[in-house]
Amino acid sequence: MEKISLGTIGSGPIVHTILDAVQMTEGIACTAVYSRTRERGQELAAQYGVSKVYTNLDEMFADENVNFVYVASPNLLHYEQTKAALLAGKNVICEKPFCTRAQQARELVELARERGLFLIDAVPTAFLPNLEILKREIPKVGKIKLVLSNYSQYSSRYDLVKKGEVPNIFNPEFGGGCLMDINFYNVYLNAALFGMPQSFTYYPNRYGSLADTSGVLVMQYDGFISEAAGAKDTWGVNYVQIEGENGYIYIKGGSNGLAEVQVVTREQEETFNHQENPNRWLYEIRNMTKMIQNDDYAGNDRNLKVMLMVMEIIESARIAAGIQFPGDVVEH
Repeated sequence: MEKISLGTIGSGPIVHTILDAVQMTEGIACTAVYSRTRERGQELAAQYGVSKVYTNLDEMFADENVNFVYVASPNLLHYEQTKAALLAGKNVICEKPFCTRAQQARELVELARERGLFLIDAVPTAFLPNLEILKREIPKVGKIKLVLSNYSQYSSRYDLVKKGEVPNIFNPEFGGGCLMDINFYNVYLNAALFGMPQSFTYYPNRYGSLADTSGVLVMQYDGFISEAAGAKDTWGVNYVQIEGENGYIYIKGGSNGLAEVQVVTREQEETFNHQENPNRWLYEIRNMTKMIQNDDYAGNDRNLKVMLMVMEIIESARIAAGIQFPGDVVEH
């Protein structure tokens, strides 16, 4: 494929992080930004040397120089904006969580396939070199019995919640909540390594009528249990530990960074790390760019299969736990 010419939707911190990585990667460049306000769009564009600023999405989608759209808007907008971009003939990179409902995600995947377009799930974990090391090393610990995951990161917006405000990240009307945000990474890693669990139950902490501020998802696999804890109202050590009959694997830094993989068995102890740069988003953008330039649709399809599993798990688990978003189908 020709050079990736990116148009962005959104101007939050993750957009800055991604554009920092884009500037350090050959074969991809940001050429347009969209924002609801021109002032904020111009501010983002000036920071990254982008010449075009749009406040109308259809106008950006009509820009022939933009061949990829990066969607990093509030969760509830991902579906409609991604669909509109695909219908306009644009390839799409969509931030996690991909959508708020699994059926939406399936629809978008089929639409992209019908039109021969890339539709990429922007989860750094999928593009990290240490993920392949982890897959390779798991058999060494023998039959798995227990998987423990924690990702706790205190959010400054939780302070706003305690003051009576309703920031989007915790607002069900915008598809917010901890399970849709940082605990998403724990669920993603489990799905990438072990596939679809046999059953799962979510135990959330909620603040009034808001979405979950923290919680634990328990997943039952064939022969073992996996628990995924996530919190935006506490902080702690972020890690993943996979325990088997012959040893364990400890993943430093948690499921979204895979900073280091320590393998301890009765026979030996080994530590692996093929990520010398601590910037996980740089690996994401560089490996994503390589996948696109190689027209690796098969590799992208494998990632999308994981994403669809994650969406099914999260949607079913949160609805069963009483966390409902606009448009949810709730069985009685």
